[in-house]
Amino acid sequence: MLWPFNHFRKPRLALAGTIEAIYGMIVTQAREPKFYRDLGVPDTVNGRFDLLLLHLWLLLRRLRTVAQGGAELSQGLFDRFCEDMDDNLREMGVGDQTVPKRMRAFGEAFYGRVQAYDQAIAAGIEALAQAICKNILNGAGLDQARRLAAYAIAADADLGQAGDAALLQGSFRFPAPLREDETS
Repeated sequence: MLWPFNHFRKPRLALAGTIEAIYGMIVTQAREPKFYRDLGVPDTVNGRFDLLLLHLWLLLRRLRTVAQGGAELSQGLFDRFCEDMDDNLREMGVGDQTVPKRMRAFGEAFYGRVQAYDQAIAAGIEALAQAICKNILNGAGLDQARRLAAYAIAADADLGQAGDAALLQGSFRFPAPLREDETS
């Protein structure tokens, strides 16, 4: 379980560089134009946030299976996510008194989506597509949600094939987003 107050602890210096590199990979993947152009993710602040959460969930899901170092890396990635959200709010001009309320909302969104995606992926691609349609595509575009769910399942499988050491060192890659002609 990720604890929101653990971000007050600083990760070991060696781990900090890895966390930064992996978080950068997550952000880069979430900004891939094919998600917005080909898979219908709204190219908005909310759409980008939801795609970032999807990729963070995929990686944290896999890190749960890593016996040594997985929990520490997961916590570090979650902390980095919180730091990034805080920084983004402040860059957008959100006031100091409003930031904690918005951060609480981000945390609720994160935990709600993690729970929804965990339950959905266990139930199969159609359930995952429904969860993605609701959370990322604003309830519209079930066909696009199915393609995005197929991508998420492929990414989950790829991460499952990556060795623990590769995950802990950030030596893995997310798969390319699927085009419409590559799914179903």
